[in-house]
Amino acid sequence: MKKRGLFVSGAALVLGAPVAVWGLMGQQNAEGLPAGELDYAYQPWDVGDGVAAVAGGVALLLTVAGAAVLVRGTRRGELDRRWWGVLGPLVFLGLMAGAGLRILTAGVVGANIGAGLLIMLGTPVAAALLLWALGRGVWLATRGRGHAGGAGGAGAGGAGGAGGAGGRHLGGFASGGV
Repeated sequence: MKKRGLFVSGAALVLGAPVAVWGLMGQQNAEGLPAGELDYAYQPWDVGDGVAAVAGGVALLLTVAGAAVLVRGTRRGELDRRWWGVLGPLVFLGLMAGAGLRILTAGVVGANIGAGLLIMLGTPVAAALLLWALGRGVWLATRGRGHAGGAGGAGAGGAGGAGGAGGRHLGGFASGGV
């Protein structure tokens, strides 16, 4: 498979996850009150529930298809498995973003405590996930060139061989395979 196909699949996985959660979760307003009597931390988008559900369903299909292509590419050795250390945090960040948007735009009576907690606790977690994915991605793109399997550790060449990380080794262990 070409790298472009893996890139498109990764984009479908990472970008589809937040839309799927947002669309399928639905608006989280307090029950029993009309929307005009509710308080909002942030006004929700003017998107109907049916449109949001269809967008969420399509995004879910794209997410699953992207994940399936990436898993197949990993099993065939076309995608270095270490890239899952970038994709995983980005997908989790997307899931947080989709659910977080529904929490921030929930109609409540009084203060939206969930929105405050999300901002206070979710922001540092989101920043850490993003920084991890960015750092790991840059490292893999620039210095983390190993064989396609990405085994790392002591390479196939043993203690003195070229091993699993492009020939770099420190005392029998590949320095690029951590």
